[in-house]
Amino acid sequence: MIGRPRGEVVTTVSGDLLVVRPRRLRLPWWAVLLGLLARWTGRGLWWCLKHPRILTVSVITVAVYLDYGIAGLVTPVVLAGLGSAVWRWRHETSWWAWCAGPVLGRWRHTVVYRRVWREAMTMCDLSRVYQHQTVLPQLLAVHCDQTLDVLSVRMLRGQTPADFQHATEQLAYAFGRRHARVYTERPDELPVRGGGWVGWLLRQVDAYRFRDRPDVVYIVLVRTDALRRTVPPFPVPTVPDFTALPLAVREDLRTWHLHLLATHVLIGGATRRGKGSVLWSLVRSLAGGVASGLVRLWVIDPKGGMEFAFGRPMFARFASTSFDAMADLLDEAVQVLRERQARLAGTVRVHTPTTDDPLVVVVIDEMAALTAYLQDVDLRKRIAASLGLLLSQGAGVGVLVVAALQDPRKEVLPFRDLFPTRIALGLTEASQVDMVLGDGARNRGALADQMPSWAKGVGYVLLDGTPDPVRVRFSYLTDTDIKTMAAEYAAPVAAADILAQVGRETAPEPEQTAASTRRIPLPRKPSGPLLPDSLLNILRHDQCDTDTPNNGGGSR
Repeated sequence: MIGRPRGEVVTTVSGDLLVVRPRRLRLPWWAVLLGLLARWTGRGLWWCLKHPRILTVSVITVAVYLDYGIAGLVTPVVLAGLGSAVWRWRHETSWWAWCAGPVLGRWRHTVVYRRVWREAMTMCDLSRVYQHQTVLPQLLAVHCDQTLDVLSVRMLRGQTPADFQHATEQLAYAFGRRHARVYTERPDELPVRGGGWVGWLLRQVDAYRFRDRPDVVYIVLVRTDALRRTVPPFPVPTVPDFTALPLAVREDLRTWHLHLLATHVLIGGATRRGKGSVLWSLVRSLAGGVASGLVRLWVIDPKGGMEFAFGRPMFARFASTSFDAMADLLDEAVQVLRERQARLAGTVRVHTPTTDDPLVVVVIDEMAALTAYLQDVDLRKRIAASLGLLLSQGAGVGVLVVAALQDPRKEVLPFRDLFPTRIALGLTEASQVDMVLGDGARNRGALADQMPSWAKGVGYVLLDGTPDPVRVRFSYLTDTDIKTMAAEYAAPVAAADILAQVGRETAPEPEQTAASTRRIPLPRKPSGPLLPDSLLNILRHDQCDTDTPNNGGGSR
C-alpha cells in the first residue's frame, strides 16, 4: 500500500474486515499556526468571561506592580489582613458570611472538589452515558462556613434527589468526610431584612438566591465536627417562647429551637444515649414559665424517680412508684382536655397559655414501661386509652405530651404516628431511624444507628416544614445544675390546683408500705386435662346424675 496515491480506497480482506484509507487534507504550516492561535485566543477570552473576578484582580495587581513595585503589593495585603482580623474580632458571623466563606468556598471548589469530581460521581454511580459519552452532574458552587461545605449541584435530566439521597454515605467518604446530607432546598435560612430602599434591594436579591430550583440539590458535608464539645446549659428565658425554645446546637454552630406550641414530642434513643439531656434541656427552657405559673409540668418517671427526682420542686404533678398514680395522672390530664374543649369551642382553634389557663406539659420517661411492659392488662389498656386521647386531641387545647423511649416499634408504642415532632438520638438498628423520623430519613443522611460512643446527646431532628434531617447536640445539665435550677425556679404552691377547674382536686401519690409492696397472686383458671367440649358435657351430666338422690325408691 506504500506509494499509492492519497485518497484511494484500499480494501484488504481479513475475514469480514474492510480497511478504508480516508482522504487527507494537507494545509500549509502557516494556516495550521493561525488556526491554533485563534483556538487558544478564543479559549482565553472565554475563560476571562467566566472568571471576571480573577481577571480583575490580576489586572489590578499588574498595574499596581508596574506603578509602585513590590511595596505597592505588600502594603494592601497587610492592610487587608489587619482589617480582616478586626472584622472577625468584632463580628465573626458577618466575617464568615461576606469574607472568609466566599474565599474559602472558591478555593475548595477549585482545589478540593473539582479535582476529584469526575471520579466521585462515577464511583458513586451518579454519572450517565448519553450518545456514547459520559455526562456528569454539574458542580455549580461551593459555600463554606465555620464547619460545613454546601455543594450546589445541578442534576442530570432524568435524575431525582432520591438518587443523591441513596448515595449520601458514599458521597461523604468519596470526599473524605464522615457525615453528609442531601437537601432539596437551600439549607440556610432566609435572612430577615430591615426597611428602606436598602432592605428592599436586599430582599430582591434574597428572593433570587432562594428561588425554587427543582433541578438543583444541595450536598452538605461536615468539614469540622463542631458537636464533639459538650454544650453548656442555655440561659433561662424569663418568659419562654413556646414557638422557639433553645435546646441544642446545630452543626453550623447556630442554635436549634423547638416549636413546642400545639405539638407533641417523641424522643427515641438507646440506653445511655442522652435522652435525659433532651428532657432536662426542655425543662430548663420552660423554667421561667414554671416559676411564673405559665407552665405546669406533670412528670411520670417509671424508673422510680431515678431521672426526675432532682427536679421535684418544679413539677406540679409527679408519679414515679405507683402505676395506679400514673394512670390517675393521665386520666386527670384527659379531664383538663375535656374541660378546655367545652370552654374554648367556637372561640379559638389553638390554646394560648396564660397564668390563669397555663400550658400543661406531660413528660413521660421510658414510655414503654406504660404501654408494653406493664403486667396489669386492665391498667395498661386504661393508660393507652388516656394517651390516645391526649395525643389526638390535646395539642390544640394546651395539653401536650413529651415522651422518651428506647424501642420505637409499633408493638411497643402503637400510637407512634400521633407525635408530630420527633427526635432521634443514637439507635441500635438502621430500621429504627425511619420509625422515629419517618420513611426515607436515613437515606437523607440521618445515620442515627452509626453514632460513635462519645456522641451522647447528639441526635437528628427535622427542620420545620422540610423532611430533611439536621444533626444537633443538646445541652448537658449536671446534677448540681438541676438542683440549682429546681431551687430557683420552683413551681408555685398552688400549681397542682389546676384540676379545681374540672371539679376535682389532685391527690398525692400513695406512699409505699410493706403491705402495699407485697405481691398479690394473680387469679388462675382451674387447670386440668385438655378434653373436647362434647366429652366434658357427658362427664358433667354423669356427675349430676350421681349427685342427685334416687326418689323412685330404695334398694330391694
